[in-house]
Amino acid sequence: MTGRSHGQRPTLEDVARQSGVSRSTVSRLINGSPRVSPAVAERVRTAVAELGYVPNQAARSLVTRRNNAIAVVVTEPQNRLFVDPFFDRHLRGIRQELVRQGAQLVLLLIEEPDDYPRVGNFLGGGHVDGALLFSLRGDDPLPEMVDRMGLPAVFGGRPVLSPEDRGHRYTYVDADNRGGAREAVRHLVTQGRERIATITGPLNQAAAVDRLDGYRDVLPDSAPDLIVEGDFTLRGGVDAMDELLARCPDLDAVFAASDLMACGALRVLKEHGRRVPEDVAVIGFDDLPPLVETTEPSLTTVHQDIEGMGRLMARLLFERIPATSLDNGDHSLHRVITPTRLILRKTA
Repeated sequence: MTGRSHGQRPTLEDVARQSGVSRSTVSRLINGSPRVSPAVAERVRTAVAELGYVPNQAARSLVTRRNNAIAVVVTEPQNRLFVDPFFDRHLRGIRQELVRQGAQLVLLLIEEPDDYPRVGNFLGGGHVDGALLFSLRGDDPLPEMVDRMGLPAVFGGRPVLSPEDRGHRYTYVDADNRGGAREAVRHLVTQGRERIATITGPLNQAAAVDRLDGYRDVLPDSAPDLIVEGDFTLRGGVDAMDELLARCPDLDAVFAASDLMACGALRVLKEHGRRVPEDVAVIGFDDLPPLVETTEPSLTTVHQDIEGMGRLMARLLFERIPATSLDNGDHSLHRVITPTRLILRKTA
């Protein structure tokens, strides 16, 4: 028995009394300190469960200096973020890990240059414990901004600040974009395709550059007319496929650097009376359900674990965030490249 009156909220002292340890020991454990033995920690957790103790979050934040809030910063217009299924799956994975950690997601969008000061002020204002950033361009100031303010951050995709910078100063999670593109183009070559074109993503993004490099690894002498820059959208795929057919009407295969652009390419090929895959084979990149199963024919594509990368980004971020005011967090750099694989369906 703790001696509490009925209905009174249990306190740290109650937990300490029930578990037979000091109040300071209970406080250290609840506030994330690793300096508590496993046996004592188990007794305290049992007492917490039996008493129904809930930490006072306002008081706890004074000790931990934690807000239990994570900023997710996306450099994309709002109308794309909520239409492109890639972002939906990425955010789903991030949110799964945040829920597991008991943290809130704060979504910040950067649509134009004027948004950077606003977002920077928010990130530096002590409102969040860390930031997850993705869809960055090569000249994006965000990596330098979070670096200067000392905010724990993890990037989705390799940030590239200059041609010499391969993102080595930052923790990031990326897919094997180059290897996945290589596998896709090799498959087209083994099928006997001879005029293989590619629709790239925007070439100020590392993923697009890496996927183009994978294409060139297999076809180093490909004609420039067979390479058209897109923007990872359905409309971008339509426009790029129109341009490719005007330049190279005899092409017999297309590797598109995203599923949405591949869908746009399929639409144009159908309008021009080209049979897929008989006349032109098509391969995408992402493997976004249900999109890939509902194309006609179903889309051959490169699979990347988008949700899994989101969860991993969040997990790495929590390792970097100090657990208490006495802890510095993990400052080591992690560069994680997740595997990709080719999923064969009907378009190639």
